[in-house]
Amino acid sequence: MNTLTLLDWVALILVIVGAINWGLIGWLKFDLVKTIFGDMSMISRVVYAVVGVAGLYLIVIASQLTRK
Repeated sequence: MNTLTLLDWVALILVIVGAINWGLIGWLKFDLVKTIFGDMSMISRVVYAVVGVAGLYLIVIASQLTRK
């Protein structure tokens, strides 16, 4: 049985948060990250980058799961 590691859970949560943010942007034109951290401030750029890396990580995990 495959179990999720702590890194898997963190990546999953980050991607879910990113998806919710994109949903808010698409439906309500409301960017939660920009509201909390500022418009393209250093921290908001870090948040976007970390969410992007988490998405790439989950692509790798998903490809490994399909091979089993």
